[in-house]
Amino acid sequence: MTFTVSQNQIDEFKNDGVTCLRGAVDGKMVERLRRAVDRDLADPGPNFYNYKAEGDGKFHGNQDLWMTDEDFADYCLRSQLPALAATFLESQKINLYYDQLFVKEPSADAPTPWHNDQPYWAISGWQVMSFWIALDPVTRESGAVEYVRGSHKWDRWYQPRPFATTAVNSYDDNPDYEAIPDIDANRGDYDLVIFDMEPGDLLAFHSLIIHGSSGNAHRTTSRRGYAVRYTGDDVRYDERPGTSHMLHEASLNNGDRLDSERFPVVWNAAEQKVA
Repeated sequence: MTFTVSQNQIDEFKNDGVTCLRGAVDGKMVERLRRAVDRDLADPGPNFYNYKAEGDGKFHGNQDLWMTDEDFADYCLRSQLPALAATFLESQKINLYYDQLFVKEPSADAPTPWHNDQPYWAISGWQVMSFWIALDPVTRESGAVEYVRGSHKWDRWYQPRPFATTAVNSYDDNPDYEAIPDIDANRGDYDLVIFDMEPGDLLAFHSLIIHGSSGNAHRTTSRRGYAVRYTGDDVRYDERPGTSHMLHEASLNNGDRLDSERFPVVWNAAEQKVA
């Protein structure tokens, strides 16, 4: 990856909460990730779970794949992504938080409900973002992710809801959270943005932007999406009610920096200056 981010894309990320980086990942890496996804579909890693889906296709999910697969690890740890995260977050240090796979097979009628990410995560701070890569052509019909533009600035934290059928993805109620509004019933009240994507395109988005997607209505084409989450200088561990137990870390206490084997530092400005 030798992608250069434009000032317009930085401004879109800051103001809209999301921007699309066209052709950011080259074909060689796309193929490596596709093969890695195929391996996980055939022999899922330890954090595998199925999301609820109607129809013939399945909605396959997994996370922390970088811990068990070298191709995922190379992409998360040693690609240009950490440096891009530093640019978007304006951070002197970047930690890998975790990675997550979302495969909506053909005819998997499995909507991803509207939500914002950070209420699910045992962290606090503003400098938190994701990169979501398309490994297949993505359209609204196949389940493109849709965003409420600017909603990352609302300072609204919504109660997590289970996407999957496994008990590990249940969430405690948090009295400081609120119910997500019915966006689909009031679409005209929101500034919605959606991106058709080609393999190698990246979505860069803030952890508090509201987003969701439809199921995959295609009969022959999967929608393979793979997200990597990164954090910056101001992020601290915060195991509050409602957060995913899969992201709790026994070696950290609330208020700690994330720097650990589980959430490694993958980029820092000081090393770049030395280099």
